[in-house]
Amino acid sequence: MDEDTKKRIAVFRFGVIADFVGGVRLRWGETERLMGDKCARKWQIPGSPRTSISESALKEWITRYKRAGHKLEALYPRDRSDKGKPRAMGEELCAGLIRLRKERPEVSLPVFINEAKERRIILPGTRLPYATLYRFLKAEGLVDGPSGAPTDRRKFEAEYPNDLWQSDVMHGPYILSEGKQRKTYLIAFIDDMSRFITHAEFYLHERLESFLDALRKALLMRGLPRKLYVDNGPFFRSNHLEHICASLGIVLLHAKPYQPEGKGKIERWFRTVRGGFLSVQKAATFEELNEKLRVWTAGYNDTKHGSTGESPLHRFVRNIECVRPAPKDLEDHFRKTARRTVAKDRTIALAGKLYEAPVELIGKQVSLLYHEHDPARVEIVFAGKTCGFISLVDVHVNYRVKRNNGVTEIEAGNNPGRYGGGALFKRNLGEEENK
Repeated sequence: MDEDTKKRIAVFRFGVIADFVGGVRLRWGETERLMGDKCARKWQIPGSPRTSISESALKEWITRYKRAGHKLEALYPRDRSDKGKPRAMGEELCAGLIRLRKERPEVSLPVFINEAKERRIILPGTRLPYATLYRFLKAEGLVDGPSGAPTDRRKFEAEYPNDLWQSDVMHGPYILSEGKQRKTYLIAFIDDMSRFITHAEFYLHERLESFLDALRKALLMRGLPRKLYVDNGPFFRSNHLEHICASLGIVLLHAKPYQPEGKGKIERWFRTVRGGFLSVQKAATFEELNEKLRVWTAGYNDTKHGSTGESPLHRFVRNIECVRPAPKDLEDHFRKTARRTVAKDRTIALAGKLYEAPVELIGKQVSLLYHEHDPARVEIVFAGKTCGFISLVDVHVNYRVKRNNGVTEIEAGNNPGRYGGGALFKRNLGEEENK
């Protein structure tokens, strides 16, 4: 937007709010009446097809004008915070298009768009005009050569094994699973110092659950890295992943948007997978695909690497004393956390199921630690201290509980996993219930 247009818009806005900022003290109720009249009118707004002005916009103009000491420049339209970036393209879409263009720099835009749709970088229903895509790729230096000043990038390598892991997701082939052709996604982790693949596995979903499953297996087999370097995808930014890493003493790092070069080692390994594994290995089923990948990855780890002059496995184990082993309670670090308030009948709802909490926690807000795949083991925590595991409500057992003077006693020996061996669990009834 040029300077003349900005001035005309500022003058127009001043004319609209002049009654409120001109120094004249309005009578009681006059401000609200004037505000309503101006919002109800039809206006010819410079540089805009709209004809109405909202009350919130009027109040914003008045506030900006007063705070700036009655300067007209305060009413200039503000520049877009995303100036230079297409509004229709989100951060994840932009990163995916850049990555694909670097893989396929020679193809035309129509072919490029078709490949992006096949890989689901461009999701169904997303409209992306050629002109928008061309401007974006040109601004990124992916059409007519680099634009703007060169970026200062430097080759780096971690000093010890498990100092830094790089991780990312690669779109894999379609494979037969449960009688259907399904898209696969390869999740992999590479040790920066040794180029050792700590774990790699194909999944049928590009979700947080898949990434956490792969991470858990990598940690169990290869120990804990000090830093984990990942992309900017939605699940890489999840609070759950951040909490898991922090609880294990792992620093979670994210690559800069639109700059996948920082994860060059994992990206280079993905190229090796495409050219050295997928181009040769043909699997009939999903399980066979992962089994062949496991064998091929073991061979890769035991083969001399061109950059280091050693095999990744030998380079990794040479300083094995630096590797931190995974804790025995590793599974507990992957549990999700939910906040709940214990109801008057001692129940807590979680994931569509009803649990019983200790009577002393009635009305208290507690934390529940759980795995979605194991609803039988839900730990309850109050004020930072564990109160043990809670059990699913059994209404038939509760029906048979004997009542005496407003107190219920239940022989915990019949269900030791619920209340602890041999102890009596008591709760106040409040009032006698029907037997």
